[in-house]
Amino acid sequence: MSKVSRTVHLALVQMTTPKSILENVDKAIALVRQAAKAGANIVCLQELFNAPYPCQSEDHDRFAWAESIPGPTSQAMSQVAKECSVVVTGSVFERRAQGLYHNTALVFDTDGAQVGFYRKMHIPDDPHYYEKFYFTPGDTGFTVAKTKFGTIGVGVCWDQWYPEAARLFALRGAEILLYPTAIGWLAQDKDTVGKSQHEAWETMMRSHAIANGVYVAASNRVGKEDSIEFWGASFAFDPAGNLLYRASHDQEEMVMVRCDLNSIDTQRTYWPFLRDRRIDAYGDLTKRWVDS
Repeated sequence: MSKVSRTVHLALVQMTTPKSILENVDKAIALVRQAAKAGANIVCLQELFNAPYPCQSEDHDRFAWAESIPGPTSQAMSQVAKECSVVVTGSVFERRAQGLYHNTALVFDTDGAQVGFYRKMHIPDDPHYYEKFYFTPGDTGFTVAKTKFGTIGVGVCWDQWYPEAARLFALRGAEILLYPTAIGWLAQDKDTVGKSQHEAWETMMRSHAIANGVYVAASNRVGKEDSIEFWGASFAFDPAGNLLYRASHDQEEMVMVRCDLNSIDTQRTYWPFLRDRRIDAYGDLTKRWVDS
C-alpha cells in the first residue's frame, strides 16, 4: 500500500533590516506573500526580523523595541499566515512583564492561529552578542508546533549548537527543525577564522539532521549592522544530511526547498539511531560536569 504524499515546500527568508521596525515588518510580510505566491507552505523569517540586531551593545533604550505577545509584529505574522494560507514562523523581542524580556519564536498556522510558542533557551554573551543583558533564558522547554503542513520545532540561533535541544525537539515529534538566526563575522575574525566558523555552523546543523532523521534549516540575517557582517548563507539539509540549498553570503535571498516528510520514516529505518539509544545510561547528561 503506497503512502499518502506528505511533500511540503519550505521557504527561508534572508533579508537585511532597515532601521524602522514598521519598515522591517512590512518588508517581511511582503516576502511572506512572495514566498506563498511561489508555492511555499512554510515560511521561516530570521531571528528578531522586525528590527536591527539589538545586542551589539548594552543599551537600555533598546528595550523599547520589545513588544508584548500578542502585539503588532505577532499580529502581522498571524494575519499574513491566514491571508496566504501558509505557516509562518520567526522570532521577536518579547516584553513579558516589567523588566522581563525574552527572545521568542512564534508559529502561526494557515488559519492564523498561534500554534507554536518557544522562548530561546540558550542565551549567549560574547563580543557584540550581549544577549544576556536583554534576554531571560526561556522556560517553555523544547516545544513543537503541530501545523497543517507537519510538526515543527523552532529553536533560535544559539540553540542550534546544542545537540540536546535538537534531540528533544525530535523526541517531541518535530519533522522539521527551523532556526531563525543572527550570526555573522566580526571584522577582526573574518580573514583568520571566518571560514572555519561558518563551516562549523553548517556541520553542527547537518549533524542534527543526520542524528535525528529530520529536515533542518536556518534562516539567517544578511548585510552589515554596526560591527557584525551577518553571513547570510541560509540553508536546509534533508534527514540524510544532504545539503538542499545554501544562499549567498551577501545578498537578500529567498531559499525554497522541497521536503518529503515520508522520507523521515525511511531514513530512521535505515539509520535507527532513535531505536538504539541507551536511555538507561544517559542520566549524567543532566549534570553540569561529571567527575571521572
